[in-house]
Order: sequence, then C-alpha cells, then structure tokens
Amino acid sequence: MSTPPGTPRPSNNPFQSSTAEAAHVPKAHHLRAATVDKPWGHELVYAAGSHGYVGKLISVTAGRSLSLQLHRHKDETIHVLSGEALLETGADAGDLEPTTMLAGDTVHLPPLVIHRITAVTDLVLAEASTAAPGWEHDVVRLADDYGRDGTSNP
Repeated sequence: MSTPPGTPRPSNNPFQSSTAEAAHVPKAHHLRAATVDKPWGHELVYAAGSHGYVGKLISVTAGRSLSLQLHRHKDETIHVLSGEALLETGADAGDLEPTTMLAGDTVHLPPLVIHRITAVTDLVLAEASTAAPGWEHDVVRLADDYGRDGTSNP
C-alpha cells in the first residue's frame, strides 16, 4: 500500500525510539559552563562531574605552566585544540620525559602519572576526565610556580 504524498513515513532506523520508549527518555538539561580563573590562564568547566565525567576547556598563557602534579584516582585525556605545549611526564619527578604537543595531539594520563604542561605559545586544551567523589581535590602538587605546593584544591 502506498503512502499519500506529503505524509511522513515511519522510520526504518532501528536506533530511533518508538513513541512509547520516548515517553520514558529523560529530558536534556541545559547548563551554564563555569569559568575558573587560574594563575596560568583559565578553565571553562562545561561538565562538572555530576554525570560521572568532567569536561574542561583549558586556556594557558604563553610561557606559563600548570603545576607539576599527579592525581591519585583521576584519569584524564587531554587534546591540544590550538597552540604548542611542552608536556613532561614520568613516574619520578626527577626523571621526566619531555614531549612537544601541537594542535591535534592527544595524551592519556592515567592516575599516578606525574605531569606538567607548559604553554610554548598561547594554548587551548580540551580535557576529559573521570569524576569519582572528591575529584576536585585529587591533585598532588609536587612543584608550582604560583605558591600552591602540596595537595590542595586545583
């Protein structure tokens, strides 16, 4: 049987929900991203951990460095959106491997990896990380150019 012209046809997409399924689908939540000023630039936190993950856009001014740090539980992946960075990583603060990162490069930093990012040029990073309870405080600063040594709020 043919469908009259102008009448929408049912979808044959197996991933599209039926009307009954759609009634049970949660609604989208529109949020406002928070900008957090940092001594090296700022972070735009667009996913603050309430859904099990954190998403940030991190802007670092040329010549500035994030802390030499590690996380006990937080697992993060960082992608360079623009600029050039010097990434230092390792298991020991006295023996770090330097890597130049350019736009398009990505690094995965599992818990306990010591790391520091220095902006060679103005730098924009995208960070996705886990958000276990207390993730905001899961930073151990081994060195910091801004007087924030030790374990503290990021």
